[in-house]
Amino acid sequence: MPLIAATAADVLAAEKFLSRRDPVMKKLIASYKPCTLVGPQRDPFHVLCTSIVSQQLSVKAADTIQNRVMKLVGAKKLLKHAHINDAAHDDLRACGLSHAKARWLRALAEQVRDGTFSFTKLKRMDDEAAIEALDALPGIGRWTAEMYLIFALHRLDIFAMGDVGLRNCVNKLYNDGEPLNVEETLAITDRWAPYRSVASWYLWRVIDGDIQNFK
Repeated sequence: MPLIAATAADVLAAEKFLSRRDPVMKKLIASYKPCTLVGPQRDPFHVLCTSIVSQQLSVKAADTIQNRVMKLVGAKKLLKHAHINDAAHDDLRACGLSHAKARWLRALAEQVRDGTFSFTKLKRMDDEAAIEALDALPGIGRWTAEMYLIFALHRLDIFAMGDVGLRNCVNKLYNDGEPLNVEETLAITDRWAPYRSVASWYLWRVIDGDIQNFK
């Protein structure tokens, strides 16, 4: 799907579309609307830095480390590539980052500085091309790339097949908890296109709750 940053009108259209196409989605939307995917687009470099820092950490631990990094580099609100470029690897490590994460942050900052990676170009790419470009960055895998497209670029049609929580939720809602293979899952998620990001948002709302009433 070509680049589209969702608007509130787009999300409303998505909710109407999903309600018509899928009775399960209709119940979810009635219970959890409105979808809050849309909003001001966040600083892209800062978002990716946060994604790297927070991998395999609790929210509290990730926030603590990121705040230390921001204090180290003198960033008041947002991390910029110049901040990380000027920071020594060992100083980043002293903030609590692993060797790998410190290296990934510096690699990202260097690629942004020298133009090897461009957020402007990324915004112009279609979904799959943007995911591939992000996936090629050190420390950024496909799932993180997909989350970036949904929550930072507000792309409308992303379903993260590698998200275990989403897959389990689909299994419970559509197959009585029995595992569905990729092809079977695609048969369900394809009916949500071109609004799979919105459908995912509603699935995330019920992952930690009682979903029995939505069958």
